[in-house]
Amino acid sequence: MIGRAGLACLLLCGLAWAQADFVDQVHAAASRGDYAGADRMVDAYRKQHGDVATVALAVSWEGRAALAAKQYDRAATYADWTHKLAGQLLKTRRLDAEPELPLALGASIEVHAQAMAAQGEISSAVGYLQTELQTYARTSIVERISKNINLLSLKGKPAPPLTASEWIGTKPPSLADLKGKPVLVFFWAHWCPDCKEQAPLLGSLAQRYASKGLVVLAPTRYYGYVEAGKDASPKEEKRYIESIRNRYYSMLSAAPVPVSNSIFETYGCSSTPTLALIDKKGIVHWYHPGTATEAELVREIEAVL
Repeated sequence: MIGRAGLACLLLCGLAWAQADFVDQVHAAASRGDYAGADRMVDAYRKQHGDVATVALAVSWEGRAALAAKQYDRAATYADWTHKLAGQLLKTRRLDAEPELPLALGASIEVHAQAMAAQGEISSAVGYLQTELQTYARTSIVERISKNINLLSLKGKPAPPLTASEWIGTKPPSLADLKGKPVLVFFWAHWCPDCKEQAPLLGSLAQRYASKGLVVLAPTRYYGYVEAGKDASPKEEKRYIESIRNRYYSMLSAAPVPVSNSIFETYGCSSTPTLALIDKKGIVHWYHPGTATEAELVREIEAVL
């Protein structure tokens, strides 16, 4: 017989499943261009549950679908709707009090800026993002907003510093010390499977281009947990990061590892891996959230040698 705790768990799990199913259905409808159908689902859910964070998340997916379809005015409309829903919710709670709200708000800011930039309003998009960055400082969406600023404006600019008070392996050189050499920066996380998949290729390229001066740096950051999501102090997590590095990143053992949350915020590493390539003058040549193919990496590296 199920006790009260077990029954409560089943009810909560069932609610979470229903919320996820609703968001997935809205996303699917919008992705195939059925915005009217997606809107009807959103309206029906709102009538039953009110303007909860799940609604904001679903609407954000409508905006993302419209952006992918290059329907920029529609994307901006959904982004604005999401932003207004999130704003109402933030009157009674913190942004990071629940997981769906920062996802929705972060997506709305991203979609709005990318829709502006796609229509040639790049400086306005950057200005909008910078304002949102100030508004939501010290929240979980800082890195996502910074990523979008960097996508629009970092290339061609002097690379932000990569100095850190903590590191793993050899002490990282400063970018000033590396002037005259191209620098490939690989931002990774101990929990990230895509980082593990990207690492062997980066190790191979590091060896291939070492004679031509290529330097690889591999910054990471603290997340507050270790294996299986267990809470951990920075000291405990640092030991865990080092064990992951030794186990999965031996091909990059020569790459210094600055450990710094602020570096991740500055470089907008809301997704990992993120890659950046800095030329011999210390200027950002390439900024790339996500994994990259060998062809992409070779093309960009050879452009700065």
